[in-house]
Amino acid sequence: MQREKFSSRLGFLLISAGCAIGLGNVWRFPFITGKYGGAAFVILYLIFLVLLGLPIMVMEFAVGRASQKSVATSFDTLEPKGTKWHLHKYTSIAGNYLLMMFYTTIAGWMLLYCWKMISGEFSSGMNSEQVKAVFQNMQADPLVMTIAMVIVVVGCLAICSFGLKNGVEKITKVMMLCLLAIMALLAVHSLTLSGAGEGLKFYLFPDFGKLSEAGIFNAIFDAMGQAFFTLSIGMGSIAIFGSYIGKDHALTGEAVRVTMLDTGVALMAGLIIFPACFTFGVNPDSGPNLIFVTLPNVFVNIPGGRIWGTLFFIFMLFAALSTVIAVFENIISCWMDLKGWSRRKTVLINLVLLLVLSLPCVLGFNLLSGVQPLGEGSTILDLEDFIVSNNVLPLGSLVYLMFCTRRYGWGWNSFRKEANTGKGLQFPNWSRIYVSYILPIIVLVVFIQGYIAKFFPQLFGG
Repeated sequence: MQREKFSSRLGFLLISAGCAIGLGNVWRFPFITGKYGGAAFVILYLIFLVLLGLPIMVMEFAVGRASQKSVATSFDTLEPKGTKWHLHKYTSIAGNYLLMMFYTTIAGWMLLYCWKMISGEFSSGMNSEQVKAVFQNMQADPLVMTIAMVIVVVGCLAICSFGLKNGVEKITKVMMLCLLAIMALLAVHSLTLSGAGEGLKFYLFPDFGKLSEAGIFNAIFDAMGQAFFTLSIGMGSIAIFGSYIGKDHALTGEAVRVTMLDTGVALMAGLIIFPACFTFGVNPDSGPNLIFVTLPNVFVNIPGGRIWGTLFFIFMLFAALSTVIAVFENIISCWMDLKGWSRRKTVLINLVLLLVLSLPCVLGFNLLSGVQPLGEGSTILDLEDFIVSNNVLPLGSLVYLMFCTRRYGWGWNSFRKEANTGKGLQFPNWSRIYVSYILPIIVLVVFIQGYIAKFFPQLFGG
């Protein structure tokens, strides 16, 4: 069976960016930036994005393009005979499923909040407790949460069922362009608010004093973690799009463009959120509540708030769905490569599988709220997120690093030859020592720090 290809380079860039652009950009990035005092943290984040995320993204693209396969069989195709790199397929496929087991629930929240804004459930005059109650009541209702999750799963798999060009590429291109347009509109609106100047000063002018007050080690580790996890690298969800592109362009330049799009969305999210926070006296480091409680409270108290709130949650929904569609496509491609199934058969089997696997997360906020796997106050979502973010992604990235730089793997020369095929920015030979020996240590530090932050936060003043 001939490998499907993107119809355009723009499709490849937007869909790869769509996979990377998710709620980590527009949810976690603003509140973690707020936590560490604004611009000083942004500088740290950008440095680590180039040092950590970019090289591994190039490696994922290279493995995908050279093998013309998904992660299910890409290592089998490229590994030296007798080696066991292909075993990574099992953790990668499991990681993709685990990510979708909770991501479909959160995408469902965005869908529900779009409807709540459009229908006027958030009305002017509501106080913060009433707005908070809307979020809590939604989570407590298993039927509503399940319906929203089912709509997300069925809708995104339906898009994937039409194939790469006619489904995934066509819909994601439109969705991503709408996302970028809505973001620009929201950012311009935020800049007209009375607190815009103060918000921009906080966001764009570094205050290293505030950074040190919050804890320099915490800031460094969180900047490393955010830079690392925002690109969704390590489990083949980026590599799949490498397998769908030709060899006209070198992969480092393509990875830079995807990273710039991903980072641009994260930075733009800050331009939307921080002026609003400072205009309405909102704490910019209030975590996930910032999205579901604080900002709806802002929208109900500004002129045209219903329109701006609707646009904001449509943007959030598109950010979530772009990732869901991209990862669903990777899952589908994995089974097509492994079993030789048709796309239609693979979609139908995964429809049942993903609906069943997504239920525990949905029910973890209501019927199964007594299940607290990571200690008091934790949820099933927290466990699933921890397994993916703190285990599958860093350890998977380590596999790609070792595979592309070691002679008992694919090897440095083979990797660079593939990465540098085509016109554009080349992957430099002088970086070999860094990506072979230093970067793996950094990834291990990120992995270990994830466990420390989760189970021994007091060691770093958390």
